[in-house]
Amino acid sequence: MAALKLLPLLLSSLAALQPSISGDPDTLTDFPLPPPNSNNNNNISGDHFTFTGIRPLFHQRPTTLTISTATLAEFPSLAGQGVSYAVLQFPSGAANPPHTHPRASELLLVARGVLEVGFVDTNNNLYAQRRLQSGDAFVFPKGLVHFQRNVGRKTAVAFSAFGSASGGTVSIPMAVFASGIDDDVLARGFRTDEDTVRGIKAGVMGYSR
Repeated sequence: MAALKLLPLLLSSLAALQPSISGDPDTLTDFPLPPPNSNNNNNISGDHFTFTGIRPLFHQRPTTLTISTATLAEFPSLAGQGVSYAVLQFPSGAANPPHTHPRASELLLVARGVLEVGFVDTNNNLYAQRRLQSGDAFVFPKGLVHFQRNVGRKTAVAFSAFGSASGGTVSIPMAVFASGIDDDVLARGFRTDEDTVRGIKAGVMGYSR
């Protein structure tokens, strides 16, 4: 009986802890220091907090969807900060296929052009904005499948901020058709035949290259 009385308290304690484990871990210092073997460990300057990897994007005219990111992988100084960034360039008609960010919500701001954007919730409801224009913002909740597409005549540019230093990206086409899932499983799941599945796989793999 004592154990049963403790059960509600245990469940409420776990619920209280949930927010603290759902995002990036907090730091116990102003910012994480570089590893001890780093040459900058004893002489940190503004350079440590500067990222120039996106600079070349502003001198290019891409012919396909181009995404430049400043995440923990490219910018180690983001460790512990709970934020990252991406710049997306969409030539006319280009699309960012359905994907998810399992560890981060995304706030997208259109800087130039017109985008169609949307996400799908866990009840398969689509929430879309057909004409997101320059100066407009749209939020994609954490972990939900979403997409963007340029519906204008000129190249569109958008900036995305993420609520994690390493939000991760799961491409739905790649995860389903390029991950090694057996053709029979996919054929049953999509109620089609294995030849069709193999054709889709070939197309997805060709597109990824």
